[in-house]
Amino acid sequence: MHYKLTFIGFGNVAQALAQLLLRKRWELQERYDITFSVTGISTGSHGIAVNPNGISVNAAFEVLHSNRSLDLLTGGPIPTRALEFLERSEADVMFENTPVHHDTGQPAIDHCRMALDLGMHAITANKGTVVHGYRKLTELARAKNKKFLFESTVLGGSPLFSVFREAMPAAELASFEGILNSTTNIMLSRMARGESFDKAVAYCQNIGVAETDPSNDVDGWDAAIKVAALVTVLMDTPFTPQQVERMGIREITPEMIEQAKARNERWKLVCRAEKVEDTVKASVKPELVPMSSPLYGMEDSTSGVAFRTDVLGDYSIIESEREGIVAGPIPTAYGLFADFVNAAKGG
Repeated sequence: MHYKLTFIGFGNVAQALAQLLLRKRWELQERYDITFSVTGISTGSHGIAVNPNGISVNAAFEVLHSNRSLDLLTGGPIPTRALEFLERSEADVMFENTPVHHDTGQPAIDHCRMALDLGMHAITANKGTVVHGYRKLTELARAKNKKFLFESTVLGGSPLFSVFREAMPAAELASFEGILNSTTNIMLSRMARGESFDKAVAYCQNIGVAETDPSNDVDGWDAAIKVAALVTVLMDTPFTPQQVERMGIREITPEMIEQAKARNERWKLVCRAEKVEDTVKASVKPELVPMSSPLYGMEDSTSGVAFRTDVLGDYSIIESEREGIVAGPIPTAYGLFADFVNAAKGG
């Protein structure tokens, strides 16, 4: 079956997804009978390309790399509103990858709602859509017989939400703990090897896992919104990042790290949540982790989470660096790719 794809937001993750789709084009057709064309790309500062007959992804990359506007690839007037853009793309699947707004989840929630209303599957890496719009968007998707999927919002491409949705039916999640922000884990690992806080930040910015303003990571907001997403979906309890007890890593000094090393301990930004009856307590804060903890060995870009349910022992999912694949665009892009395949397989 042929699918028309449209992108709202075309930063590092969305571009990695587009490249992955091109690389896997033959495999998609041979294994799943899926073919696709890209009919829309909307960016915040590099223009809009939209054509229901298809856009050359390679041409879009060429335009972007030459610092020109994607408007060059659009025939006719340029859409000025998201709804107009989506309508003109005539897409079957929308990938939403705009910047996260922790307080409201907008405009990503509206983008997903509009796509679902138009009969598109809505697939996103935007955590705000889950934290602030999960129930309404899921209900709308069900009513439209479409999918609202968001595997990439936590642990990149690791099958976290889908494991509970498909492989662990009716399992009740009692608690979880883990490391959900790989940027701070890289920083703490490098600081433990003698690097300063500022140099560790600069390294993360250089490899593309930290923004120019690293506050979202180092102050714990990224980890907090991921905790809120897990609580909202897997514990079926609406939760916001503001409800998470939060402390970042700015106060971790070289002296504290050396003292920890002398005791065979490591500082980690640990995420926790526990459900007791109808109440959930959640936190993100630096903790000293002993060698006996599974979190101790999670170094550099490795992240992971351990779940405790009513039917199994502790169940862990770990995503670690391998063969040059580190935390960042590629694993996150794969999560979006997997959601697309699963949405297509389900109709």
